[in-house]
Amino acid sequence: MTGWSTRFDVEADELSAWLRLSLTPGVGNSSARKLLAAFGLPQAIFGQSALALAQTASAAQVVALRTEPAGLANLLERTLAWLQQDVPGGMRRQVATLGDARYPQALLNLDDPPLMLYFLGAAGFKPNQPPALMEQAQAATYSIAHETLAGGFIDPARSLAMVGSRNPTPQGLANARRLAQDMAAAGVTVVSGLALGIDGAAHEGALAGTDRAATLAVVGTGLDRVYPRAHRELAHRIAEHGLLLSEYPLGTPPLMANFPRRNRLIAGLAQGTLVVEAALLSGSLITARLTNEQGKDVFAIPGSIHAVQSRGCHALIKQGAKLVESAQDIFDELKWSEGVRLDTETIAASADGTSATGQFDHDDGVLAALGFDPVGLDALHARTGLDTASLQARLMTLELDGLVTGLPGGLFQRQKT
Repeated sequence: MTGWSTRFDVEADELSAWLRLSLTPGVGNSSARKLLAAFGLPQAIFGQSALALAQTASAAQVVALRTEPAGLANLLERTLAWLQQDVPGGMRRQVATLGDARYPQALLNLDDPPLMLYFLGAAGFKPNQPPALMEQAQAATYSIAHETLAGGFIDPARSLAMVGSRNPTPQGLANARRLAQDMAAAGVTVVSGLALGIDGAAHEGALAGTDRAATLAVVGTGLDRVYPRAHRELAHRIAEHGLLLSEYPLGTPPLMANFPRRNRLIAGLAQGTLVVEAALLSGSLITARLTNEQGKDVFAIPGSIHAVQSRGCHALIKQGAKLVESAQDIFDELKWSEGVRLDTETIAASADGTSATGQFDHDDGVLAALGFDPVGLDALHARTGLDTASLQARLMTLELDGLVTGLPGGLFQRQKT
């Protein structure tokens, strides 16, 4: 390998071996972990005879392990170039492997922890390991790039996953932004998946809550891509003030199968998961299930009994998820309230125009008649007694004032004041 800066000369072979192991067909994370336990570093695995490998791997896996995967050389070159490339604003790019001191310990408890993690951001994880283990890991040759990530630390012990519908209601978006902002302002890292809808709103809210390491995005593509494209600018801001993380090699496109798999990392990197809005078949419920299986708390925000996006949350609450009305509910449940008292009203109060006492902040008959759920013109006409022209004129005024949002199907919903 020529043409690379000195800091990669010693490590290129190591990186190549890890990439080869991760690319080997038929050898998943669990099988690879067994091989690592049996033989040590990947370089040692590929130096074994077929007979030795057969003690741990299947016949098909032995054949695959003794054959260099197609595209390995190109991926190695691409990854080294990515690591070496300068990034503006003090951001850093890194690769961490199993055993690296920077590898989040919380993920080691998964059944199939990723062999490699790719980082882009201005903040790093606290290894959360005893000093002796940290020194051993740092002295070993596991590290691909030895510099630590710049900026403040993201602490897995004080982080919350926030997930939900890709097609949320306006109130759901407002709830996600407000609660994420409250969490970040109180020093909690918001973990989500950079998807459209609730994920994006959670990241946005966290970034608005503080300029510290506010949010972590676990993505389903290589870190040299942004998906969805609409979140390109958001991804850049997360990299500046938080962290982007992926288990997928550079160049990995947005394959459908990748997104449910990354949910185990979202659940693993947080102390609990809040579902803001979700249909009954939402992928967000996968994250909630994985959170529960990991012995962590699941939270859910209730919504209208008429809204499809609320049915998943209501199902979770029936199954024992904690009902959430404010950030304080989560702080109290996770015992994060020592020395912290959030100066917030309920989510409902912040999102639908009422005060903490439940009284309407606006003395408006139409606004009061809207209630808390989406409603159509016929129902509003019956509630208010106004003629159609007067009702439509008032609704238009309320929309212009930002108090009401028009929804598909001729429905209207009261919004945050």
